[in-house]
Amino acid sequence: MEVKRRTARSLVARLSSVSQQTRTEALCELRLISKHDPDSRCFIADAGAVPYLCETLYSALPLEQENAAATLLNLSISSRQLLMSTRGLLDALSHALRSPSSSPAAIQACAATLYSLLVDDDYRPIIGAKRDIVYALVDIIRTPHAPPRSIKDALKALFGISLYPLNRASMVGLGAVAALFTLAVKDGRVGIVEDATAVIAQIAGCEEGGDAFRKVSGIGILVDLLDPSTGSSIRTKENAVSALLNLVQCGGERIAGDMREAGMGLYDGIAVVADGGSPKGKSKAIALLKLLDGGREPRFASNPDRKEKKK
Repeated sequence: MEVKRRTARSLVARLSSVSQQTRTEALCELRLISKHDPDSRCFIADAGAVPYLCETLYSALPLEQENAAATLLNLSISSRQLLMSTRGLLDALSHALRSPSSSPAAIQACAATLYSLLVDDDYRPIIGAKRDIVYALVDIIRTPHAPPRSIKDALKALFGISLYPLNRASMVGLGAVAALFTLAVKDGRVGIVEDATAVIAQIAGCEEGGDAFRKVSGIGILVDLLDPSTGSSIRTKENAVSALLNLVQCGGERIAGDMREAGMGLYDGIAVVADGGSPKGKSKAIALLKLLDGGREPRFASNPDRKEKKK
């Protein structure tokens, strides 16, 4: 372990060199070590690498910026507290996400770093309060032809932000709803649609969600995703049910009325989740059916061949 500690200190010291080549070589080595040797991550962080890495995110040189971003991502796995206590970390990540000169690899690594940090509940209100970061993540998912990995990591970061209820209204205000539904409708990649609807389900749990969903015909889109003919995955269907349930719970009878207008196909779709979803998905489907049926236990009346479940 002492050898690893000395190696980390030596490489971090080289980050302050006046020689660009020396700095770049040190960054490359730190990236590789932090990726392949988890035990070295704490030594690299303790040696003072994080401030240098943050500063390098402002570099105009793609190789330096990418290596710094990737190293921060690796360090975030085991040194979240140290990263979050480093002054200027979030500003540096925000810059890299928003800068036109940032490479796709650097943007993807920064988004993934945010997602890694958001695993900790305590950091969700802090990161969510940085509107420039939220806007940058939303901008990634609505950018045409953005790399799939960047979109997926941005969606995961947005999901982490949305887990803190007070962040959801801000996300709505920054245009997240329209961007998410555009992905859900136009992107045919199953994993991305699943991740997009997972964020949609969380944002639906705020008062501002109802009007925002209505503007983009969100309820109709969610109902379509529940339709068996669309071929949506069971996870997407569960997310759609969760979103509809959150909308009703926040918007009350007005939202429930909008849903009932969707017709019997909605009930069939919810019943599919109630029958074949995960335990959590089933409970939400049953709760939604109960709300739509005026508080009565669901009877799956939309399908005469469907048998009532025995208690």
